[in-house]
Amino acid sequence: MSGEEVRKSTTNTKESVTTCSYLQYIADSSILCNAASMSEAVTITDAIDPARAQALLASLGRPRRVKSGDVLPPLAHFAFFWEPVDEAQVGRDGHARTGGLIPDLGLPIRMWAGGRLTFHAPFRAGFAAQKVTTLHEVKEKRGRSGRLGLVTLKHEIRQRHAPVISEMQDIVYREPGPLSGDPPLESGKAHARHALKLREVTLFRYSAITFNAHRIHYDANYCREEGYPGLVVHGPLLATRLACLAAEHLGTLKSFSYRATAPLFLGDAAWLCRTGDRYWVEGPSRRRCMSATAT
Repeated sequence: MSGEEVRKSTTNTKESVTTCSYLQYIADSSILCNAASMSEAVTITDAIDPARAQALLASLGRPRRVKSGDVLPPLAHFAFFWEPVDEAQVGRDGHARTGGLIPDLGLPIRMWAGGRLTFHAPFRAGFAAQKVTTLHEVKEKRGRSGRLGLVTLKHEIRQRHAPVISEMQDIVYREPGPLSGDPPLESGKAHARHALKLREVTLFRYSAITFNAHRIHYDANYCREEGYPGLVVHGPLLATRLACLAAEHLGTLKSFSYRATAPLFLGDAAWLCRTGDRYWVEGPSRRRCMSATAT
């Protein structure tokens, strides 16, 4: 897609901004700001291009032709609502610098931590959509890896003037250095278990389709600088694969909640697992990388 096509299919507007005042750090975890103290919102309009949706499905191993009006799989909206910025505004990690909607907490390492979604109606290709994002809450706490910033964004997506998806997205910011502590292990027995096969090209294509320039997904040297042994698989990619597994079991989803619990690295043996209404990504030695529930 050319730059001109991006400008035609996606628009970004900012509404009134209120600076969040930081409160004194209290005990183990403190709320630095919450929805009551913030009024900034970012609204993005996207055409939901069927060609991009078709590229997404191919990257998920579900290739098919997509035409206007087709229902897209759960979490397909991650591939839309881009926010391109000039490279001068991109940080060392490949993300846009903080300090706008997300305050600068002085913590350079970003991790996609999880989310909670409610599906009001099918998300369809070729129907213009609006996403309104607000900063819901910012917390600070101390973890095993040092100081952490916990940011929650609220997204509301509409098509044809009706609500389609409500989402709360959790992002963690941390200090530089390797992750400490042992990852959680999965003790449950899976009723369904599917091998998850990923290649470098899978990560590249998903990064391109979602306009995600985070270097941990394609720059092995940078990964080692952040304390990772290899390329990190995208959290939203894993969440999407779990949501698709849930949809195969339940049909149309009403809700989906997921939490990243440990990184999955390219080359790791991994499985998509289900037991009852619980879903998870299992890595080597039964390492639980992501857990989810769906209705």
